[in-house]
Order: sequence, then structure tokens, then C-alpha cells
Amino acid sequence: MRSNTIKVALIGCGRIAGHHARNVVAAEGVSLAAVCDLVADKAEAYSKDFGCPAYTDYRRMLTEHPDIGVVAVITPSGMHFEHAAEMIERWGKHVILEKPTVMRPEQLTALWQLADAKGVSVFPVFQNRHNKAVRRVRQALEAGELGAIRIVGVRVRWCRPQRYYDLAPWRGTFSHDGGCLTNQGIHHVDLLRYLGGEVETVSATMRTLGADIEVEDTVVATLTYASGAVGVLEVTTAARPDDFEASISFVGEKGLAQIGGIAVNELQVFTPDASACAANCEDFKGIQGQGAVYGYGHAAMYDDIAASLRHGTPYPVSRDDCMATLKLLHAFYRSDEAGGAAVRVDAPEQSVRLGRPDPVLSDLYRTPEAG
Repeated sequence: MRSNTIKVALIGCGRIAGHHARNVVAAEGVSLAAVCDLVADKAEAYSKDFGCPAYTDYRRMLTEHPDIGVVAVITPSGMHFEHAAEMIERWGKHVILEKPTVMRPEQLTALWQLADAKGVSVFPVFQNRHNKAVRRVRQALEAGELGAIRIVGVRVRWCRPQRYYDLAPWRGTFSHDGGCLTNQGIHHVDLLRYLGGEVETVSATMRTLGADIEVEDTVVATLTYASGAVGVLEVTTAARPDDFEASISFVGEKGLAQIGGIAVNELQVFTPDASACAANCEDFKGIQGQGAVYGYGHAAMYDDIAASLRHGTPYPVSRDDCMATLKLLHAFYRSDEAGGAAVRVDAPEQSVRLGRPDPVLSDLYRTPEAG
């Protein structure tokens, strides 16, 4: 193993952690140093699969493996800030943050300040940007193949029954999870602006229709772009009995592009060149474990992280980029809190619900100090 191998540790061994682990070990010059979860069986399962030490105390893990350079924080969303802040401030580690990065914009600002003080980096995860279909549509929009955008449409019609939310106390809470928009729809929220440009105003209505949870499982919204384009968003996890659709489409003055599939992995309609559809569809079904939900983008992400740490190559998700997606997410909730009134995305206000503190729930996911 080369001496400059980037050593990565995972804290949180839930479903997506296995996907991270597989991509870490597959990346050139990157290795999986250790895994950690409060539930020993979860950590030990990944330890057995990937041949690395398992821990239930990340402080012990970092003490015993000081050569760990990067920590992937894959804990409940509402714990991302607290865990990442400790990784940076106390341990001086680079951090990878799964979606939705953190729950509140001021937390993101605070992490960047800590990272700058310690000379480390924060790497947000938006792996679907690497999908072939997404890259092809972005190329088309930048090159003017579709002309000016007129309408953007998102439709996510998925099924998450009560038993899904009952899997863990953090699920279905405003403090640690967020609803269908924050958890399941976050990648489409990101693509609204990554592909369509900056959103100026949002008007949203949220409902809880299919489960006994405090957060929304259904949201419909309209939006206006700074460019003059308009959009409509429909996201639900109250569809029954299965997942049906997850798409984003762009109606332009010269044509139509629609991306769908299980994880925006299929270019389903592309009127400028119909032959581009087959060439830009990816089959995620054969990916080991739960990878069909997450796709191939994490592999490219770890390559990006390695390039950033080794060569100073700018990470593709900039600070302003990440913040803009988080502020757009909050705008949907702010509009619902205002009775569906249109709100400006760039306003300084934030949602009063999303990411609100819940110390009792947080205590369930904290590692007690030894001693």
C-alpha cells in the first residue's frame, strides 16, 4: 500500500454505509481504515465484509488510528452538524457529509469556519450529478441545445409505509430527518437549480397523508426562476403500494429533456437527439446491496475527493453551490409555514421546523465521553 494512501473511516453503519465502503475500497489510492456504529452488530457486519476494525466509540477509533484523514459522517441527518464539527475541531479531519449535508444553513456556515481554522475540507454528497443522464442534460442546457428553459417539472411518487418510519426514532422528525422533500426529494431539489439555474421564489403546500409522522410525506409547489422560467414540483412518499416515478423534465424553446429511472439514471426523452437516450441510460439494478438506489456517483465522488486532497483540484460542489441547495430546501418549508405564500429563496429567514433542536433525541445518537 502506498504511503500516501488516503485513509477513510465511516461513522454510522446504516444502509448507505455499505455503498460508501464498497466505493472507498474500489477507489485508487484510498482505503477503508475503520467503521463505527453505536450498534456493535452493524459495525461488525461491515468489519467482516471489508476486513477493517469495528468500533462503537469513534473517539477510540480516531485515537487508535491517527492516520485516518477523512471521516464519512453517515449518521442521522440531524446529527451531521454535531458529528462533523467534532471531527473537524477536535480531531482535525476532513469530513464527507451525506445528504442533506446539514439541516440548517447556519450550521453549514459554522462548519466552513471550523474547517478554515483547521485547514481541512468539507465534502457534500450529491452523487446524482455524476449520472450520465444528468451530465448529458447539463451539457445540452449549457450548449443551448434545448434553447431557453420554459418549464421545469419534478415528479417523485414513492412509497414509504409506516413500518419504514418505525425503523428508528429519528425517522419522520423535523429535528433529525425532515420529510419526503428533505430525505427522498433532496436530490431533485438540488437538480432543480444545478440543471435549471437559480430559483427565485417558491410557493409550497405540504401535507401528511400516508403515515403517522410529524413531517410531510407529500408536497406540491410552484417556483419561478431568475431566468423567467417557471417550475412545478410534486414529491410524495404516500404512493401505494410501490415506488412509481422519480423524474425531472425541462421544456425548452427548442425541445424537451426528461430524466427518470430509479435514481435519475435514465434519459427517457431528449428531442434534440433521440439516440442520446440509450447512450445516457445506466442500469443500477445490478449494483451490490442497496446500490440500485444510490447509483455509481459515489465512485466518482471518491475520485473527486482524492484529487482534491492530493492535487488541490477544486471539489465539484462548491460552498456557494451547497448553500444554495440548502436555502432552496428551506424555502419550500418557509412557504408552507407561511400558508403557501410565495417566498424568496435568497431571503435570510429559515424554516422554523426543519432542523429544530431536540436534545432528547440527539442523546440517542451521541457517543458518551469515556471516563
